[in-house]
Amino acid sequence: MVNPGRSLPPSAPKGAVDVTFLVSALGIALTVVAAMYAAELHLKVGLYLFAEQALALILGFCLAVIFLSRSARHGSPRETPPVYDLVLAGLGLTVGGYLAIRYPILAEQFFYRPVETFAVGIVLVPLIFEALRRTAGWTLVVLLAVFMLYALYGDIVPGTLQGRPMAFGKLIPYLAIDKVALFGLPLYICCIVVVLFILMGQLLYISGGSAWFTDLAAALMGRTRGGAAKIAVVASALFGSISGNAVSNVVSTGMVTIPLMKQAGFEPKKAAAFEAVASTGGQITPPVMGAAGFLMAEFLLIPYSEVVLAAIVPALLYFIAVFVQADLEAARKHIAPVPEDQIPTLRQALKDGWHFPIPFVLLVMALFYWNRTPEEAALWAAGAIVVLCATVPYKGNRMGMTDVIQAVKRTGVASINIVIIGAMAGLIIGMIDVSGIGFGLTFMLVQIGEGHFAALLGLTALICIIVGMGMPTAALYILVATLVAPPMIKVGVDPLAAHLFVFYFGLLSHLTPPVALAAYAAANLAGSRPLETAIAGMIIAWPAFLVPFLFVLSPELILKGSAFDVVVTVITAALGIWFTTAGSLGYFVRPLGVVSGAGLMVAGVALLIPPTAVPGGWYLQIGGAVLAGIMVGRQVFARRRERTNGVA
Repeated sequence: MVNPGRSLPPSAPKGAVDVTFLVSALGIALTVVAAMYAAELHLKVGLYLFAEQALALILGFCLAVIFLSRSARHGSPRETPPVYDLVLAGLGLTVGGYLAIRYPILAEQFFYRPVETFAVGIVLVPLIFEALRRTAGWTLVVLLAVFMLYALYGDIVPGTLQGRPMAFGKLIPYLAIDKVALFGLPLYICCIVVVLFILMGQLLYISGGSAWFTDLAAALMGRTRGGAAKIAVVASALFGSISGNAVSNVVSTGMVTIPLMKQAGFEPKKAAAFEAVASTGGQITPPVMGAAGFLMAEFLLIPYSEVVLAAIVPALLYFIAVFVQADLEAARKHIAPVPEDQIPTLRQALKDGWHFPIPFVLLVMALFYWNRTPEEAALWAAGAIVVLCATVPYKGNRMGMTDVIQAVKRTGVASINIVIIGAMAGLIIGMIDVSGIGFGLTFMLVQIGEGHFAALLGLTALICIIVGMGMPTAALYILVATLVAPPMIKVGVDPLAAHLFVFYFGLLSHLTPPVALAAYAAANLAGSRPLETAIAGMIIAWPAFLVPFLFVLSPELILKGSAFDVVVTVITAALGIWFTTAGSLGYFVRPLGVVSGAGLMVAGVALLIPPTAVPGGWYLQIGGAVLAGIMVGRQVFARRRERTNGVA
């Protein structure tokens, strides 16, 4: 179909077709199917559908969009696909539509229709491989291929990891049809839940909600020292929680906050690092947690509210560290607050966008008070955004039908990466199930953990960082929860602590070289060197590399334990992060000497370690508190003497 409103680029080959309109239509269809299934419209009209039928249709739309819009050579966007990509897009739509119609029969008569199920699989699985290559690159394709080779030839692997082989003719139909494989929980979450949260984010972005978050953050933080960095932290934490992707959060909020930080006096690499760290932190921020929290509740079969409560303190400690570093970095380098003419008043910000928090309140109420499913709650919140923004203007503009259609289209196109990675995760889980590698890996890691628990935690953290490279939040959690959380639980780690541990370290791949997508995206906006930005981000986010170890050793940090132990642990951990950060930066209320800085760091580390984590932990905490009191007192008195003597 040709879009009459656009002309082909001069470089387009003769006879090429502009598919911009078709891509937009498919993006809209993808989002509409997800919304209709979440709203259970099919039941309301008396039509009973398998969830897999909706997933197949969404996957078919996704494959078509990828082959129409992504170049085979570089995976870069384009508008004029060659003939072979038109054929691949047609195959994707055909197999998706075919499964949407035939799935009930194929699922029920799987063993009686080997030719038909194999034909479907031999088309669908290679299409997923190629679509994954175009959207996520070779790394994940190689990872998926390794699992497939293991499922086919796992019996030749020696030792503990020896697997059960499955014939190619049986593996392909199983992967394409079975609910444990392609059409399992990962694809459902990505196609239905995550797509609707992306829709919510797109509606907020188009209606001005993301700009309002930045204005609100500026009104709250702009007049403080380092205010530009604090604006980035608050805005990214608020918007990042619903975006489900740290990189997209960097791009959406960083376009405003990074230039603001550079203008205030932050080095480009520091400005980019603060934005990348804050955007990554948004993914662990309750109540949404980039939609991964819903997956965690499903994996653990616990109420979602329990996941949210457990995530509060680690997220709080993460952002305390970022705020302290922004504040002390500004004090150390005499960075002024944001210019007054660039800061809206809090009253004006609230007056302009008072309606934007209402969808979040509705979302939380639907999840926790009315016990609605995540997808239904997201749909309610998205509907509230449309109604409110269509009736209440923001800076003179109301949301119109064109804006809603634009948001729906952008949601569909923006969802293709997460949908195809959900498909990949489903295939991997299916191959883990048939090959037995999950049991072998668990046995191997448990053996390590029984003798060297610290080694198990360190190795698990490293695996999560490697596996999580380049993956959206929900997809990386699915993989690490499937592969490396079970061994931790086997050796006695609290299940919720184990899943939060692997989730946090999977997310840290967004800041950790060599991939560090969030840091590199921010570096591109700031004009800084990517590797330097990633290293600066890791330094700013240092508690995220330590706190997961602490809540594994002491569940009080995830609000499990007596009220007294929880309160003491949280307060001392927050003080520990503050003092350790100040000591490492060499600045508290004044510049610190080497001895004072080292002393404050030692006190901070002692306070940070929970009293129940190690033998004699209470004595360590008391010693840390005494040393911290001495070091802080010295700095406060020294600062008073300097002010008395007229030192700035």
